[in-house]
Amino acid sequence: MGYQLKVPPCAYAGAGSIEAVKGIIAREQSKSILVFTDKGIRSTGLLNPLTHCLDEIGVQYTVIDDLKPEPAYTDVEETLRQAQVVESDIIIALGGGSVMDAAKLCSVLIRAPYTIQNLLDDPSLAKKQIKTVMIPTTCGTGSEATCNAIVAIPEEQSKKGIVNDDMIPDYVILDPAMIAALPKSIVAATGVDALAHVVECYTSKKATPFSDTYALAGARLIFQNIRRAYENPQDEEAKEAMMLGAFYGGVAITGSGTTAVHALSYPLGGKYHIPHGVSNAILFAHVMEFNQDACQERLAALCDAVWPHMSRSEEEAKARYVIDEIADIVKVTNIPTDLKEFGVKKDDLDFLVEAGSRQTRLLVNNRKELSLEDIRELYKKVLK
Repeated sequence: MGYQLKVPPCAYAGAGSIEAVKGIIAREQSKSILVFTDKGIRSTGLLNPLTHCLDEIGVQYTVIDDLKPEPAYTDVEETLRQAQVVESDIIIALGGGSVMDAAKLCSVLIRAPYTIQNLLDDPSLAKKQIKTVMIPTTCGTGSEATCNAIVAIPEEQSKKGIVNDDMIPDYVILDPAMIAALPKSIVAATGVDALAHVVECYTSKKATPFSDTYALAGARLIFQNIRRAYENPQDEEAKEAMMLGAFYGGVAITGSGTTAVHALSYPLGGKYHIPHGVSNAILFAHVMEFNQDACQERLAALCDAVWPHMSRSEEEAKARYVIDEIADIVKVTNIPTDLKEFGVKKDDLDFLVEAGSRQTRLLVNNRKELSLEDIRELYKKVLK
């Protein structure tokens, strides 16, 4: 069976790569730019390098800075209303996954004959209306590389992914200066999210030689640098590696897709508003332990790629080593691992099981089928 991979056609990385935005604007002959960000990013001054570049070349731009974290589809509708007032010819998104997801959705919704509700029902309707430039300010979502956008569905108290190749960004800028002052808690949550991307993609039923290449490269970078990036905010080398690893994870998603970790995390974000990276981190090691007997060979191969010193170990020991490393990373980065800390009660189990089981887009990628009882037992492990 054939396979494919779709990636952003042009990506820039390394110190000072924010300057590439000038060449992008010249190449696209852009006259009016829509900049998406959020108030937190703007208040820290992270937007300034971008606006300085735009001011230097004298191009007109409008900033929309009230994008919400973990947005509902109704929040995207509100952003779209603001965006459609502006006669823009390119969108630049500077922010985390929520900002970039909203920008990608608006890129297919501006002046389109369909609505976001239509896309929730039928993502194939999406057609790119305006080109996009993604500048991530975290080291984890991978949204800058994917054709996915995740939105909360308040009436279902869950989240849903809208997936269409037309949402793949046209340009990506990975400038490590954007994450130089990232708070440790965000390094942890987004970094573990990126780690989940590469591990899930490598162990996905839909994994291909294309996605494997990016997933393994991302796994090496993230496993080897996440502790350094967390513990030492001044470690620019580690943070640049995390940013690149997160991008590779996003590319891997377009080739294979995530699995049960992400599937079961969506209700946690949708109902309890637990940040996406944190909800993944809570479930990550438990789901991989559940999956071990179905993907032990893959986990062992991943171990060989990241930790060559383990090459003489038995396959089971290698797989266990990967899972133990995941659990240790979550521990040393101080991510909470008990859902009770977020107000989730044992009485909520029925809702979680039902909502998690509906995430079939991702559950079908899992190498081991999950029964309703399996899902219940996994949630119980994190409701101590």
